[in-house]
Amino acid sequence: MKLLRVGTAGAERPALLDQDGTLRDLSGVVTDIDSDLLAEEPALARVRAAAAAPGELPVLDAAGLRVGPPLARIGKIVCIGLNYHDHATETGAAIPDEPILFFKAPDTVVGPEDTVLVPRGSRKTDWEVELAVVIGRTARYLDSAEEALGHVAGYAVAHDVSEREFQIERGGTWDKGKNCETFNPLGPWLVTADEVPDPQALPLRLWVNGELKQDGTTADQIFSVGEVVRYLSHFMTLYPGDVINTGTPAGVALGQPEPKPYLKAGDVVELEIEGLGRQRQELKDA
Repeated sequence: MKLLRVGTAGAERPALLDQDGTLRDLSGVVTDIDSDLLAEEPALARVRAAAAAPGELPVLDAAGLRVGPPLARIGKIVCIGLNYHDHATETGAAIPDEPILFFKAPDTVVGPEDTVLVPRGSRKTDWEVELAVVIGRTARYLDSAEEALGHVAGYAVAHDVSEREFQIERGGTWDKGKNCETFNPLGPWLVTADEVPDPQALPLRLWVNGELKQDGTTADQIFSVGEVVRYLSHFMTLYPGDVINTGTPAGVALGQPEPKPYLKAGDVVELEIEGLGRQRQELKDA
């Protein structure tokens, strides 16, 4: 299923994109797309039944309708740094022995076509297309990557916007360069795990002002989706509604020759993951 939330910010309603590409209203079936839905099998079963008979769901006019983040009330966003071989190579970083972790606050999340704000004082705002993993079952001390995949509810496109000076040159941890407002566009859809048979076979791409910058595949991940979930479950409990951003392939501004083409107000970024949808953001000054 392709689940999404549409409407003005803070007042989104749950919706479903059916097999014919028609937008359908789910608000008569569930109250929202959130952790309660993901953790409650009877509620998910109602959604699946509705998806199998989309003629029973009201059609929504998509024209001019904002698409919000596909998941409400996110618990935590755990991010994996340097998780692609080619990205580590382009930045001159050693291949990590274990996953590198940092966090993004849930309030960084915006819709897939919402404005991204360049922070005040920023000189090095950068782009990163990423596969986002949404947890559907509580995960603690998992034994294997295969077991871990059974705790995944679905997948989405994430844009891990980053301010490199804040992240690398201002001391402390990476978090200060990762948590500026609007720095995590998510969506358009939450695609349920049954529609993604192999999360390690997903092409992902990003363009800036129409120029292709990133063209990679999740097959190049250093730590697979299943291994990332398994690993994290030994350091923290993962709950339904938690999100994991799994890293970005080569092609970010940080890895390019000087003068590095960092983002500025007026730039347009577009990104996509095959089968998971496409995003588009225009940048403006904060």
